Amino acid sequence: MLLLNVTAPSLPDVPLWASIPFAIMLLSIAVLPLIVESWWERNRHKLIVALALAIPTAIYLINEGLIHNLEHQIMYDYVPFIILLASLFVITGGIHLSGDIKAKPIINTLFIGIGYFLASIMGTTGAAMLLIRPVISTNQQRSHKAHTILFFIAAVANCGGLLTPLGDPPLFLLFLRGAPFTWFLHLLPEWAFVGAILLIVYYLVDSYYYKKEDWVNLSADTREVEPIRITGKINFLFLLGVILSVAFVNDGFIPAMKSNPEIGYEAPMWLKFLREIILLLLISLSLYSTQKKVREQNKFSWRPIIEVAVVFLGIFITMVPTMLYLAKNAASFGFSEPWQFYYAAGSLSSFLDNAPTAVAFHGVAVGLVNGGQVIAEIAGIPEILLKAIAMGSVFFGAMTYIGNGPNFMVKAIAEESGIKMPSFFGYMFKFSLIVLLPIYILVQLLFL
Repeated sequence: MLLLNVTAPSLPDVPLWASIPFAIMLLSIAVLPLIVESWWERNRHKLIVALALAIPTAIYLINEGLIHNLEHQIMYDYVPFIILLASLFVITGGIHLSGDIKAKPIINTLFIGIGYFLASIMGTTGAAMLLIRPVISTNQQRSHKAHTILFFIAAVANCGGLLTPLGDPPLFLLFLRGAPFTWFLHLLPEWAFVGAILLIVYYLVDSYYYKKEDWVNLSADTREVEPIRITGKINFLFLLGVILSVAFVNDGFIPAMKSNPEIGYEAPMWLKFLREIILLLLISLSLYSTQKKVREQNKFSWRPIIEVAVVFLGIFITMVPTMLYLAKNAASFGFSEPWQFYYAAGSLSSFLDNAPTAVAFHGVAVGLVNGGQVIAEIAGIPEILLKAIAMGSVFFGAMTYIGNGPNFMVKAIAEESGIKMPSFFGYMFKFSLIVLLPIYILVQLLFL
């Protein structure tokens, strides 16, 4: 335990029951797709649920004099979060990969390895959507291919996004809370370790199934070859603009972006949101310069990003009382060791969305600092706890189909292409519990 005696700052005393809307919101995301799938698919119904829980929460916060906390959550967390996701979604949606090469184990492993690397650059969603269709096309002649999609979900749609705030939503939220852009590169050993094991295990599994393939399938795979082509290449330039904007357009590099009440300086609104203005400009340039047929080939639509915006509006507002409660009462939870944060954040990230989970446990760690139990080092908490929260949130998002947004998207695309995927519990018992969990335990034993 990292101990330090300090004087705790004054924090509002928010009751635990004020977190009920947040709990209901998260449970709705996890449960409603399973019990009323067709009803939940409509974004209008998601908005109804989000507003039904967010509006009473907002009224409560205003009545309690906590409007500043609500305003900060919406303006400085929700808005930047959605604009970043929208920029990655639109720009990567303008890049199309096509082709069909031989589906040998080494080729499939290379595909997943490239996706693992790209996930930290263009986000897990962007990398997954860019590569899933070429992977499916390459393997269309093979009869054994569900295992490829499972490892693709784990590596590309989750674990590969650990190295930058662009990689996965929980990391961007930790970035907004003060973690430097380059700090996430300190997780390179853990990222490389998990990636290496996943790729080695996948290669062995795919080699086994490749030997079981009928020679007719392999002959067809050899004949039906098309070279890989990339269209919409200009969007790589816009993607670079997103990376540079997040890395350098912030108050760490541009101090004038941050208000300083001590000297009476209030940053103008346009300067506070300069990064978001640049991202919106990059979105516009991508939409203008990308040929319509490229997005049509990607089956691009606005529905997924609207869904994210609607759902996270409810999450970000309802989580405010929970964050305040955690910051005030964290010392009483018994959390102090990195492994506790790793497994706790990981467990919730497996079944609830990993972005609010990361924020929740960051709040617990902040509470330990405020309670005088630990030393603040990065993003207002000890660096080792930040490391545990980041890894737990990102890695364990692959434990179920609902742990991270791209998981279900990849599953749906695979099923549309005729690939029979495991059920919700089948995914866990046939894959994540026997393949991923042992890897994650090794990570904890070696690095935390």
